[in-house]
Amino acid sequence: MNELRAIDRLDTGPRYCEHDAVRLNRMFRGSDTDEWLRAVIEDNLAGDLAIVSSFGAESAALLHLVSQIDHRIPVLFLETGKHFSETLAYRDELTERFSLNRIDLYPELEDLQLRDESGLRWSYDPDGCCELRKVKPLEKALIAFDASLTGRKAFQSSTRANLPRIEIDTSDAQGRLKINPLIDWDADRIAAYFEEHELPRHPLVERGYASIGCSPCTRETRPGEDPRAGRWAGWDKVECGIHQPGEEPFL
Repeated sequence: MNELRAIDRLDTGPRYCEHDAVRLNRMFRGSDTDEWLRAVIEDNLAGDLAIVSSFGAESAALLHLVSQIDHRIPVLFLETGKHFSETLAYRDELTERFSLNRIDLYPELEDLQLRDESGLRWSYDPDGCCELRKVKPLEKALIAFDASLTGRKAFQSSTRANLPRIEIDTSDAQGRLKINPLIDWDADRIAAYFEEHELPRHPLVERGYASIGCSPCTRETRPGEDPRAGRWAGWDKVECGIHQPGEEPFL
């Protein structure tokens, strides 16, 4: 896969502020996803973009949508070393099918040796495990970009119900934009998109996995549960740390 090279940036202050997120949301109010997303990408309204993808249950929808506009946009995949083998196979299948510019991100070996030598940190400190294997590698990679595209959707959980299409990444002091193209898509629309474009499903979906992360911290979703209920079951944890559950929307 492609290699990510850090881009030197002058310290000129935040790239974007809340006003920019508000302006973009208002600019595209009422626009269909394909229309506003194409404008953001083709008119360079959010600077240098990257997609952050887990290649999970519904990832093919966003990856296909963006690839139809510009398949050269980098797709950042966090190779945590804890993924299901089915996820890695699905990742490779979608990469080839959509001609994706995929970049695999890895945790620092020194960090793992110091803080997770046994590889079992997930079993007693899932937040710490996510920080090592997801948050820190992504933070380092996103320095090179002005905005990231995510696959978050409002129906997935109560913590995502009020998120806007475009927001400021509250975990980033540099004012990076976080763009959620599918935030107002429901399960039926996603299913229809898969059918219309004949997109392959993640192999674990038919086994009851509605949301798919690292294998030790993911179980099947039971009837009546939120789609993300199978993530970190038994822990007071709803996000890996890449997205903050209490982020306020900018409308």
